[in-house]
Amino acid sequence: MISLAAPITRTHTVTALFLALAMAATVGTALGFQHIGGYIPCKLCYEQRIPYYVGAPLMALAFVAALTPLPAIVTRMLLLAGGLLMAYGLYLGIYHSGVEWGWWPGPTDCGVAVPSPDTGGKGVLDAIDAYVPPSCDKAALRVLGLSFAGWNVIASFVLALIALRAAFLRK
Repeated sequence: MISLAAPITRTHTVTALFLALAMAATVGTALGFQHIGGYIPCKLCYEQRIPYYVGAPLMALAFVAALTPLPAIVTRMLLLAGGLLMAYGLYLGIYHSGVEWGWWPGPTDCGVAVPSPDTGGKGVLDAIDAYVPPSCDKAALRVLGLSFAGWNVIASFVLALIALRAAFLRK
């Protein structure tokens, strides 16, 4: 029987650290494409970052918990939570990829108009109010046939497997 109360091993500690760094690197890559590469994220792109924003610090906490004399269930529950967050990220990535491929409709409030570059002499706040983000059904970039959402599916799947395996790993 698999138990969440089984003792913590070095594998748990290393896995928690790896997950914290991998989640931070994944969302950091998305931020790099946005702020350095100039790729403006859509509404669904922003939503896909949430599991990473929560998961990276949570896995750092799991790493710290694994190093302390806290009960093993604390580290295992944090790893389980990280795995579930990545499973949610997997769902979000699949949903967004399906919207991009036209398999199902996306949200109706996801970038349906093109912003006008001319603010008409209005102030900065009016220009911000007039801005509409990119459409969710158009991939900004495809690498090896996958969009950012498609790559998120792969990253979320792998990270979910690693976290869930560690949560239920026996000695």
